[in-house]
Amino acid sequence: MRPAHLALAALVAAVWGVNFVVIEIGLDHFPPLLFSALRFLAAALPAVFLVGRPTVAWKWILAVGLVLGVAKFGLLFTGMDLGAPAGLSSLVLQVQAVFTALFAFAALGERPGRLKLAGMAVALAGIGVAAADEGGTGSLTGFALVIGAAACWGVSNVLTRKASPPDALNFMVWVSTVPVLPLLALSLLLEGPERDLAALRGLDPAGAGVIVYVAWITTVFGFGAWGWLLRRYPASSVAPFSLLVPVFGMSSAALFLGEGVSPARWGAAALLVGGVALTSFAPGRRTGGNSVADPAPVPVSSSGRALSEERPA
Repeated sequence: MRPAHLALAALVAAVWGVNFVVIEIGLDHFPPLLFSALRFLAAALPAVFLVGRPTVAWKWILAVGLVLGVAKFGLLFTGMDLGAPAGLSSLVLQVQAVFTALFAFAALGERPGRLKLAGMAVALAGIGVAAADEGGTGSLTGFALVIGAAACWGVSNVLTRKASPPDALNFMVWVSTVPVLPLLALSLLLEGPERDLAALRGLDPAGAGVIVYVAWITTVFGFGAWGWLLRRYPASSVAPFSLLVPVFGMSSAALFLGEGVSPARWGAAALLVGGVALTSFAPGRRTGGNSVADPAPVPVSSSGRALSEERPA
C-alpha cells in the first residue's frame, strides 16, 4: 500500500475508535434508542438521494437494517448508557469476529480450522477476563448488552456476505434508512415521548456535532474510505488495520473521558485482539454450500469483513 493509503486506513481506524467516545458524549444529550435513530436518519439523508438505486435485493437491505441497525446499535447504545465504558465497549465489540465465524459455520457451511478455533478460544478467554474485571467495578448488564450487540453484528456480517453488495457505500446508506422508524417507535415505547421531546428541544451545537460525527464521519466517510481501499488492495492488506480500532477506542477514552485501564483490562485486550486476529485471518474449510470470507474485525459502525470482502461495520 502507498504511504498515503496506509495513513488513510489508519485514519479510518482512528475515526471508528474515537466514535465510542463520541457515543458516550452523545448519551449525555439523547436517550440511547433515540440517539441511534437520529444517527441513522442523518446517515441516510440526504445521502440516499445521491448514491443511486439499491444494488441488492430489498430483502437483504431490510434484514441487515433490522439486525445491524435496530438490534446491534440499539443494544450497543443501551449497554453504554447503562454503564459499559466506551473503551471497554470498543474492545469487547470485536468479539463479533467469533460470532461471525460461528454463524458462518451454521449458515454457510464453513468449518473453522484448528487455528481459527484456537483464536476463538483465546478471544473468549479475553471476554471472560474483561467480564471479571468489569464485574468488580462496573455494570454487568451493560457489558452483557454489548456482547449481545457483537452477536447481532455477527449475524449481520453473514447476511451481508449473502447479499454481496457491489457498492458498500450504496448498501450502507440504504441500510441506514431501515432502522429509523423502528428505533423511533421503540424509543417512544421504552424511553417515553417526554424524554425524547426534552432531548430534541434541548438540542445544542454539541449534540448536533455528535450526530454529524457518528453519521457522516463514522459511516459515510469511514465506510466510503474503507470500501475505496478494499477496491484497490486485497482485503488481507486492509483488514488488519481494523485491529487498531480498540487501541484508538481505549486510548481516546482514557484521554478524553478519564477512563482508567486496569492491568486485567490490558490482559483482556491482549487476549481479545490476539484471538480476533487468529479468528479473522486463519483459513476456514468449506463443508458444503456457500463459503464465507473470514470476517475481519471492523467496529462500531457496521459490518465486519462481510462488508470488507464485498465491498467494506
